[in-house]
Amino acid sequence: MNTTMKAVLLDRPTEAENVELFEIPIPEVKHGWVLVRIKAFGMNHSEQILRLNEIRADYIRKPIIPGIECVGEIADPSDSNFTVGQKVVALMGGMGRSFHGSYAEYVLLPIHHVFAVESALSWTDMSAIPETYFTAWGSLFECLNLKANDTLLIRGATCGLGYAAIQVAKAIGCTVVATTHKESKLPLLTEADKAILDTGKLCDTLKNGVTKALELIGPKTLPDTLYCVEKGGIVCNTGILGGVYTLNGFDPIKDIPNGVYLTGFFSNYPTEETMRDIFKFLDKHSLKPIVGASFSFEQIKDACLALDSGSVNGKIVVTL
Repeated sequence: MNTTMKAVLLDRPTEAENVELFEIPIPEVKHGWVLVRIKAFGMNHSEQILRLNEIRADYIRKPIIPGIECVGEIADPSDSNFTVGQKVVALMGGMGRSFHGSYAEYVLLPIHHVFAVESALSWTDMSAIPETYFTAWGSLFECLNLKANDTLLIRGATCGLGYAAIQVAKAIGCTVVATTHKESKLPLLTEADKAILDTGKLCDTLKNGVTKALELIGPKTLPDTLYCVEKGGIVCNTGILGGVYTLNGFDPIKDIPNGVYLTGFFSNYPTEETMRDIFKFLDKHSLKPIVGASFSFEQIKDACLALDSGSVNGKIVVTL
């Protein structure tokens, strides 16, 4: 095995056009950690936030290799129960912030955030699953307690997470209402039962019938979404696509309608059981993730440009 690898390194706010690959040593294994040879990784909005602004924060290790998820093979199992060449996925737990992440040829990861998987999917398709489907899964089932008889509103559905949520919800028999703020993207929501143009205020349009809501725009539209669900309904705030990160002046007594429940999903704690259930579910229902664009690792700058532009419909993945 080589002693060096290519990786993206960040130590300051970096526009996509300035992203480049560096040659650095391959990490040395240590107790409780395994070395993974990366085959592909998905790209996420949170990595854009890190690269453009969050990198300034004191809690970010610098320089840092970004990337919160990957798929690949065990290169060195260290003292774990993994074996060399075993197929694995990894996500969250501090990847790309507290320790180096997946924008690299190899990554050293804590054992408890690396999960063995069995899948006949290509590396490209697999790489679109870990973070996106784990977040969709947790939001829909852990937070929204989604059932077949629910009518689910997905606000901000034309993103990788939105498409995944539509797939999972439809697979269990839900009625899905999906929104986008761009009229040109309405045709992309054909898997939903109803596609709605989001003008910023939907509560007057959705008079009744919505029992659960997945909020992917975030605090920008959350107050309105709370009034889109029926009494007894649940709203899960998962995304922050709207660029507003907190609810300043939020008054829970006045701003949450009586009998409506508000929760949120934080995807930092995946488990082996959940990841196994997700891959079994996808296989059972013959579901494949929607890959909007695929880039080689040498094209990482172009991949970052695509991420920042918001022009890609579906998950952006990078293959090695």
